[in-house]
Amino acid sequence: MRDLIEAARQARLRAHAPYSNFLVGAAMRDEKGRIHAGCNIENASYPQGWCAEPSAISALVMAGGRRITEVAVMGNGDALCTPCGGCRQKIREFAAPDVKIHCCAETGELIRSFTLDELLPFSFGPENLA
Repeated sequence: MRDLIEAARQARLRAHAPYSNFLVGAAMRDEKGRIHAGCNIENASYPQGWCAEPSAISALVMAGGRRITEVAVMGNGDALCTPCGGCRQKIREFAAPDVKIHCCAETGELIRSFTLDELLPFSFGPENLA
């Protein structure tokens, strides 16, 4: 887990957040054990920015990954920073309900871990379309 948290910490340092100054980093482990990271990227046209989690998912998919097996997320300071609702659903596309999401302080200290099911109960996923 420490390697995943460190990847999220490094990604957070690359965030482009000139408007909110709220830097977020995320890292995801894929089914092959590889780590893929992403950061939030703000845009002057606010709805056009994107969160750290979809950035990491994009890196995972581009590297050939198809499953998320573990996630780390961190924002500013010591406040709990969980994925937003939209990001929870994006993670759900690639992760099982029991996947752990580790929420960390910007120092890398673990604040709390959740399962995806705890953050997104009774979720709608790919199997609902089968």
